[in-house]
Amino acid sequence: MSDSKLPKALTAPRTRALALCGALVAALFGVAAFVPLPYTLTWPGVTADTLGSYQDRPVLTVTGAPVRNTRGQLRMVTISATNPGERAALWRSLQAWFDQEEAVRPTDTVYPQGDPDKAEEVTAQQMAQSQDSATAAALSYLHLSPDQVKVKVDLGDIGGPSAGQMLALGIVDKLAGDGKGGDLTGGLTVAGTGTIDDQGTIGAVGGVPLKTQAAARDGATVFLLPKDECADAKVNTPDGLRLVPVGTLAEAVSALDALRTGGTVPGC
Repeated sequence: MSDSKLPKALTAPRTRALALCGALVAALFGVAAFVPLPYTLTWPGVTADTLGSYQDRPVLTVTGAPVRNTRGQLRMVTISATNPGERAALWRSLQAWFDQEEAVRPTDTVYPQGDPDKAEEVTAQQMAQSQDSATAAALSYLHLSPDQVKVKVDLGDIGGPSAGQMLALGIVDKLAGDGKGGDLTGGLTVAGTGTIDDQGTIGAVGGVPLKTQAAARDGATVFLLPKDECADAKVNTPDGLRLVPVGTLAEAVSALDALRTGGTVPGC
């Protein structure tokens, strides 16, 4: 059909310019949808009971002092992420944005080193430091000598510093329980996250909304977290999961004691 037979509204210069711009924008969006962006997709990862085994190996092996038989679980939690060199396209990022069990984060906040090999090396170092600090904090809390009591931690290839709090609680439970012959957990499945230093201070870790999903999925009814992360944790909190914010190892032990005895338990 010639232009002379089209309505004037469709042949006006402005209309044709707008149509051309619209086509270009559509083309750009079409290309952008498949262009890799500097973002990483994350989702709920594995959990591991620090009182039990992971990948058929004991998570905590304590020597130099009597070890208790424990009930309940103290689960450390993780998030999983796409590989360092893998970038999500726009359409996939948008899809994850609206999914409660996925999150989109700038790649450099997940893998600051950029290099996949370097990233693995860094997270392995962080885990090693976390294990040492958890052991030091737990033994200090129990007034035990690190020269006498030795703790070996085995979490396979799990890296990063966020297991610190739950490792320290696992050590305390195995060695002393609640101090009265019972368990820290009271038989419950307790999950949690948070870094820990040698003095027992618990620090923020990030990714808490995804970690609460992992905790609930694996049966936890209580979730211990750093105080500073309450606001994040309340985003899409799974039904039936109680959030308990703590700032130190001593506060975490006290909160678990309150849960067992019906005392006042901190909440977000």
